[in-house]
Amino acid sequence: MGALTLCRASFCCWQKWLSRFGPAPQHHSPLQIPGVSPARGLSSMAATIRFSPATRSLFDEPLGIAVQGLGPRQQVTLRASLRDEAGELFEAHARYQAAEDGELDLARCPALPGGSFSGLEPMGLLWALQPRKPFWRLVKRDVLTPFRLQLEVLEGHGDGPGRLLAQAQHERAFLRDGVRRVPVREGRIRATLFLPPGNGPFPGVIDLYGTGGGLPEYRACLLANYGFAVLALAFYGYEDLPKGMKEFNLEYFEEAVNYMLQHNQVKGPGIGLLGFSKGGDLCISMASFLKGITATAVINGSVANVGAVLRYKDVTIPPLSVNTKRIKVNKSGIGDIIDALNNPLEGPDRQSFIPLEKAECCFLFIVGQDDHNWKSEFFAVEGSKRLQAHGKEKPEIVCYPGAGHYIEPPFFPMCAASMHLLVGMPVMWGGEPKAHCEAQIDAWQQIQAFFHRHLEGEPSRTANKL
Repeated sequence: MGALTLCRASFCCWQKWLSRFGPAPQHHSPLQIPGVSPARGLSSMAATIRFSPATRSLFDEPLGIAVQGLGPRQQVTLRASLRDEAGELFEAHARYQAAEDGELDLARCPALPGGSFSGLEPMGLLWALQPRKPFWRLVKRDVLTPFRLQLEVLEGHGDGPGRLLAQAQHERAFLRDGVRRVPVREGRIRATLFLPPGNGPFPGVIDLYGTGGGLPEYRACLLANYGFAVLALAFYGYEDLPKGMKEFNLEYFEEAVNYMLQHNQVKGPGIGLLGFSKGGDLCISMASFLKGITATAVINGSVANVGAVLRYKDVTIPPLSVNTKRIKVNKSGIGDIIDALNNPLEGPDRQSFIPLEKAECCFLFIVGQDDHNWKSEFFAVEGSKRLQAHGKEKPEIVCYPGAGHYIEPPFFPMCAASMHLLVGMPVMWGGEPKAHCEAQIDAWQQIQAFFHRHLEGEPSRTANKL
């Protein structure tokens, strides 16, 4: 496995991550804590919930949670919930025992067995959230509004809910103050541009999601919070774009690249690409055929063209063939599609391998080693072999044991299975919740560091084409 530049068997601890945001606030009287509400009808000595930050935080930032005013070593259950924009409920709960002074700080007190997780997990109540509705994934449609996290403190560890001791809400937002959201309808481009506060110019990135279509904005806006000009780009299933995933023309994506290169808020001479799943192989194709690309980060992507014919000028790349007989369906009706794709190194399917050796950029491959959508690690390694065989720079490959397919920004709960639009049934995505969550934290830092390293230079206003 010499192609792997970094393979992480362990991850940064929660304490190190939390320390980036400073120490927790000092204890206050319950009546002086904003965003905290004791249970109705209880005395002023009732239990209270303390968040840090108090009322609002960015979704990808850690959230400190503590409960004050409990009895010495009192047993309680904490229950977290939020509703997405479709009204679907996500829930998690954990059992705890307060300290001798009646305080329960999730950064210091481990969760006891019997809940959604156990052990010292300060953010467990967020990453362990699971939907009541089967095969449902948490996404954010409107990034201008926050998710509202509801937290309840219940008495005891019983199977049924105990007496309510305290409850509070906290907003998990997506846009940092001053970040600008700019809808883009220029030529054929259907996109949203996020610009950081200030005058710029900023390093530019185009962000592509997978086979779900539409225009997901939440990863792009979270990335813009860290100083990048990010264009969330739709490529099908949105407004007047094609409704299905049958054929893609790189000229459309070239328009988006040129738009970014010519924008006065985007620093040149090149831009970055960030793609997940199908968006990953589209980014590799863009880097292989289009100029102006400096850095390409791929999250669980393929180095073969998948799912649709790809065209650019006189070049046509067929999609990698699929053998549906290799799909395994369990007793719950959930498909395992990891073996469904043919090998792009064999026979006619070699035509589907994207000629990434033509790219003039650096590559970063983020790999979930328990990805059940397809063999992401195999694709990353074969891409590395091909680049090096043509004298190109060895890509960075970061592997995460226990991480599945949907590697999202930090603290999105892992989606174990959901509907796959192309397969027409729910499929398993792979992953173990805790390891997957930790992978998301580290991958998010890796992606930002990668783009910061490579997207520097003098602004360029010239759109280059082949």
